[in-house]
Amino acid sequence: MRKDRIEKLLEDAKSIFFAGLDAVEPSRAVRKFLKRKGDILKIGEKVYDLKKIKRVFVVGVGKAGYPMAKAVEEVLQDRIFDGYVVVKYGYGGKLDKIKVLESSHPIPDEAGVRAAEKIISLLKKTEENDLVVCLISGGGSAILPSPVEGITLEEKQEVTKLLLECGASIEEINAIRKHLSKIKGGQLAKLAYPSYLHTLILSDVVGDRLDTIASGPTVPDSTTFKDCWQIIKKYDLEKRLPSAVLNRFKEGLEGKVEETPKRGDPFFSKVVNLIVGSNILALKASKEKAENLGYNTLILSSFIEGETKDVAKVHVAIAKEILSSKNPVPPPACILSGGETTVKVKGKGKGGRCQEFCLASCIDLKDVKGDVFILSAGTDGTDGPTDAAGAFCSPDTFLKAREKNINPYFFLGNNDSYNFFKRMGGLFITGPTNTNVMDLRIILVGK
Repeated sequence: MRKDRIEKLLEDAKSIFFAGLDAVEPSRAVRKFLKRKGDILKIGEKVYDLKKIKRVFVVGVGKAGYPMAKAVEEVLQDRIFDGYVVVKYGYGGKLDKIKVLESSHPIPDEAGVRAAEKIISLLKKTEENDLVVCLISGGGSAILPSPVEGITLEEKQEVTKLLLECGASIEEINAIRKHLSKIKGGQLAKLAYPSYLHTLILSDVVGDRLDTIASGPTVPDSTTFKDCWQIIKKYDLEKRLPSAVLNRFKEGLEGKVEETPKRGDPFFSKVVNLIVGSNILALKASKEKAENLGYNTLILSSFIEGETKDVAKVHVAIAKEILSSKNPVPPPACILSGGETTVKVKGKGKGGRCQEFCLASCIDLKDVKGDVFILSAGTDGTDGPTDAAGAFCSPDTFLKAREKNINPYFFLGNNDSYNFFKRMGGLFITGPTNTNVMDLRIILVGK
């Protein structure tokens, strides 16, 4: 591919990505569903008469917490009595009524524990005629850790680390987290009862499952101690988990530890959960942008899961099919997909699922003759423990690596996609986006 052609495809891919990002900008998403006229507050379809509301509290957690809270402040203004929102380090800002706290992601830290205690204390003050507006976005599970009695933060950190390394899905990780937490799995709703609780959610999980987003602090938990034990056995963690954690799950199986709140419990009677942004909304906006740029565009799915390398192989196969038979859409084509893949870590390198997707893709593209360009990035601007949102590649990436005596297979085997693309100039760095609706993958196929 000619250099000018690659640069054009890169610019198009970036435009398509940012169009998707704009559609799920948190402030805009909240303002779309939160309306106030005098003393009448409308959140989605629910109407509250603020004359009958004693106090309004705001609590929140997630990477998009700050812009979501900012929008709530702009609407509710002086009616906010108190509030805390907890975000990832570097994602915060100053607000007038709501205190913004920061903590660590993806491994929780002491700052997150202290923030959780502040929110718990605040919710315990709420009364029957109060309204709690809760703001949930991606990363909430790690950002707001609240270990149950007998479990230390260090032990929760070790559990999270083990689950991430073994390639557990976000649903599996969150099931474990809920049963080690005082706030997740519907327990925030329990703390807020009997006040009104209305939760605005920016979804970062496949299928927008409410009980999985940030480990579902305001919805009934569908998982049980039995489910958690099956996850532990599935990944052969019985001998690797901290003994206190293992004992808690054993006691849970025996009924000696209370289960997380379930459907039908009374404190969900005054709870409303509303999704204000999701991966499919971003994909639809990206599709519109791609079509405006002249691409025949197809959204594969917002439900993409599985091992990253396998998912990459399928996406490259579709690009090859377009070049060969002009199916499923003719070139110039844009194939879009969302969701969240997983990486089973075997090496000691640095990277994230989006960068690994592109590294695996560049290997699968090595023999392709034609214009194919791939960009894969996290909508939160952070791919794994790196400063990159993701990466981009084309068939030329493999060829240029070989010319520089850089072995893509070695980097892939060592899960070192970040350093591969750092040397190849293929990192996609956006900085914090203050939103999070999982990943966007963009495959462009020219004529």
